This record gives sequence, structure tokens and C-alpha cells, in this order.
Amino acid sequence: MPKRLHLNAFLMSVGHHEASWRLPESDPYASWDVKHFQNLARIAERGKLDSVFFADSPVLQGDPGRRPAGKLEPTVLLTALAAVTDHIGLIATASTSYNEPYNLARRFASVDHVSGGRAGWNIVTTAGADAARNFGLDDVPAHRDRYERAAEFVEVTTKLWDSWTDDAVIADKAAGVHADAAKVRPINHRGRWFRVDGPLNVPRSPQGWPLLVQAGSSEDGRQFAARYAEAVFTAQQTLAEAQAFYADLKQRAAALGRDPDGIKILPGIVPVIAATESEAQKLDAELERLISPEYARRQLAERFQLDPADLPLDEPLPANLPTEDEIEGAKSRFTLIVDLARRENLTVRQLIGRLGGGRGHRTFAGTPEQVADTIEDWFHSGAADGFNIMPAVLPSGLTAFVDHVVPILQARGLFRTDYEGTTLRDHYGLPRPADSLELTSA
Repeated sequence: MPKRLHLNAFLMSVGHHEASWRLPESDPYASWDVKHFQNLARIAERGKLDSVFFADSPVLQGDPGRRPAGKLEPTVLLTALAAVTDHIGLIATASTSYNEPYNLARRFASVDHVSGGRAGWNIVTTAGADAARNFGLDDVPAHRDRYERAAEFVEVTTKLWDSWTDDAVIADKAAGVHADAAKVRPINHRGRWFRVDGPLNVPRSPQGWPLLVQAGSSEDGRQFAARYAEAVFTAQQTLAEAQAFYADLKQRAAALGRDPDGIKILPGIVPVIAATESEAQKLDAELERLISPEYARRQLAERFQLDPADLPLDEPLPANLPTEDEIEGAKSRFTLIVDLARRENLTVRQLIGRLGGGRGHRTFAGTPEQVADTIEDWFHSGAADGFNIMPAVLPSGLTAFVDHVVPILQARGLFRTDYEGTTLRDHYGLPRPADSLELTSA
């Protein structure tokens, strides 16, 4: 069978563009309306997309006075989406910095059971002192410490998912035996960050483990992805950058003894789609016009650890920015934004406009054919196994992609015309993990 694209819909409020909520069509209350997200999931499933995905952070992000900032807890939301869909995968973000492995393993195993094997976990380490202060810390833990904790967190979580064998539940009514107790095992984990006895109080789920997803692109993030991730959401601005990232991550996976095809790389793309290029550019310009430049400048200054006064709107970025090594937050995104501004000689105002749609992900306005051409070019050029579709406006942007871009990709033989399996792992062509935990003595 020829290689086919993987497409994930990254759902955020009423769209990824920060001004999308100001359009006449947008519902400013949609961020906490479950029916809005159920409708989006059904649209994505109609397009036969692999999955939908929700970002998350344990902090109120942005200025709630300027744009919708509240959001529902995503694993809770996934259960509501599971109830109204049958096939599409359901991926939620959860932090290894501000959760405990037992509770998180239980939540995702539960979602996998509720959905019939469609759950995925986007593993993040969470940057930002504001999040740290919500959990009794004065500042964000060091970047390396966050990733070391994350590695142990994943090890514990997967052990807990394996703490029941697949055949542990017997349900023998005549003998009065519900489960073989010898096949429900403690994990007795003792590490630097965690002490967990186990076993989990949820039997092994339909997928064995929910799909493991990762989104960091720093040096630590890449190595973590190469070891654990089965799908990677990444931000790349140019074809050359995407090809380099793709090759690097596949090589790292192979060096760790993994099959490079067992890790799917999906760059984010923010398409503004219309019947003609001029109509798409008109919508893009209208969205940019609705950005509040002063608010956006404050956000940019916070990322660069500067005072907003140091970023005049109509001048280029200052020369004396901190280095990536001096940033404890999202290191790779910091570098991407600086490189974009330097490469294209953008003023701060122009940079704000470019970031307003995708916060560093590739954005462009065009026709369905142009969007399909770009996707096909990157796919065939060794830059992507698929794409993380990030509509600028929701639901209209997702509807446009499903109704007008997906049929083109299907006609070109690049994308499925129907689901061929029942689980998220089936959609991504990934195996179900074997139960690998050895029996432990009581």
C-alpha cells in the first residue's frame, strides 16, 4: 500500500488566530461550550481525519480582557467527544510537571476505555513561572530537570498501564473468579522523582497504551521524542527546516533502536482557505487588522524577557535579545520566532501579524488546491508524515479544509477515503504495545 498522509485537527476555541473571536460569525462563549467541540469533532470525523487534539496548560494564558482565555479540562472534554463520534482519535495534553503518574495513567486509560481505543496523550513539561506558582513553586523548574522528570513520569505511567495483563479479567461466574489476581501486579517503582507501588485500578485499555504524542523541539525535547513519542507535533516555517527536523528525529529514533516509521512527524499548518487567492488574502488581512498590537507586543516582550518599550512596533527586533540558553521556557519556539524575524527582516508589527495566526506555525492564505499542493510537496519531500491542521477560524476553517482540501488529497491517493481500523493506533499505522511488565513477586 502506498504511504498516506496523517491529518490531525488541532482545535482551539473559535480558531487559532488570536482575533478570530471578533469576527461576526464567531461565538465568543464557545471555549466552554461542549456542543461547539462536539460539532468540530464530527466535522473532522466526516473528513476521515486521524484525530483531534487539544492543547492545555495549568494556568490562565493571555489577558482574558482581550480574547477568550478560559478552557475546559481536555481529558474531561474527550469523554464528551467520544460519546458523539465513532472513529476519530482523541488527543489531550497533560503536563508531567504538574500531575502525578498514577492519576494521569488512570485518566487516560479511562478515556481509552470510554472511547473504545481512541485516546492519545500529548506529553508536555510546561514552561512558565505563572504555572509553577499555581502549584506552590516560586519559579519554573530548570529545563533539564523538567525533561528528566518527564522521562521517569512516562516510564511509571506505562508500567501502570501494563500492571494488568490483557487476559487478567476472566469473569468466570460459575467459578466465582472475576480476575486472575496473579495477573494484576504491583509495579514497585522507586526513582528520583516518583515512588509508586501500583497496580493501576483500571484494567489494561483497548490500545494497551494510549498513543504517546510530544510537541517539544529543543535538544532535550527532540531526544525525549526520539525515545518515547509515536507522533510529534512540531512548528517549522520553511521546507528546509522541516526536512532537517524530520531527518534528525528519524535518525535519533533509529539510534535508540526504534523503527523510524514508528514515529510520525506532523508540522503545524494554519491555512486561511477561500475559493480564490484574493478572497483568502482578504480574510487574512481582516484577521490581522483585528489584532490588538499593544497586547500582542506585551506577549512578545514576555517571551523575549524584555520590557515592551524595548520593542518599538515599526522597528526590527533589537540586537540584544537573550540567547536560547538563557531561556528556561519554550526554547525551540523562541528560536523559531527570532529566526523568522531575522530571516525576513520583519518589524515588530509585521512579526506580530505573522504570529497572530499560529504562534510560530506556518501560516498562509490560498485556495484549496494551493493548500493541497503545499501539503503534498512537504509530504513527498521528506519533511512530514502528515500535518497538524490549525484552522485560523472555527468552525468555518475546519469545514473548508474537510469539504474542499481533503477531497483533493483523496483524489490524489494521498489520504484515506474511509477509516480502515477502529483505534487511534490503527489510524496512525502503529502497533499495539505488548504487555511488557514482568510478573513481580508479592
